[in-house]
Amino acid sequence: MNKIEKRSHWMLDEVKSAGRENLDTEHAFQYDIKEDASVMEELALMQMLGLNEQSEVVDLGAGTGQFTLAVAPLCTRIVAVEVSPVMLNVLKAKVSESRLPNIEVVQSGFLTYEHQGRQADFVYSRYALHHLPDFWKVLALQRLRSFVWAGGVFRLWDIVYHFEPSEADDRLNAWCATLGHDPKDGWIRADVEEHIRDEHSTFTWLLEPMIERAGFSIEEAVYSPDGIFARYIARAI
Repeated sequence: MNKIEKRSHWMLDEVKSAGRENLDTEHAFQYDIKEDASVMEELALMQMLGLNEQSEVVDLGAGTGQFTLAVAPLCTRIVAVEVSPVMLNVLKAKVSESRLPNIEVVQSGFLTYEHQGRQADFVYSRYALHHLPDFWKVLALQRLRSFVWAGGVFRLWDIVYHFEPSEADDRLNAWCATLGHDPKDGWIRADVEEHIRDEHSTFTWLLEPMIERAGFSIEEAVYSPDGIFARYIARAI
């Protein structure tokens, strides 16, 4: 397992940027209960896009390994990249229990991961890129492109705002209003408020040019009706 190594003193500290909740041990152990990763739906999509037993896959921001563990039996190699030490502990325990031989766990982030071996066929990232401010998103996407072969697929699913700035108050208040206050119910209103306030979700009309400038062609963009979530299929060119 590689350790995080900052290349310059001006580099963003990705561990500090991981978000308070992702550095909380209790949150890490409860994450799989709170968050449905829709892995079967995602695997079906990836297979439709060409995922097979020869595919090399990188899961950036792997968290507790929901996608990693599901995709491992379907590919030749999956590299699970996670920056949070507490998430990493949960991930490593699950990988050890699975006894799947083709999973590599790397403690690193978007800005520090150094890919080894042949270029990836698929890169997957779900609810992770928003931890980086926009300047760092651009650098992260360019680094990501460097280890995907031309024609490879980048699957991105994140909180990305698909509305005009003038709509922000109404849209974000409506999102907050969908959640209650009891942690037993999973995500709560305070979690969403913290995300909006302290994390770095951006607008679709800012993120999409970043993806394209990094060397990808966006083949599909699907936005949730509330304008809060976006899913992308991008192909390296």
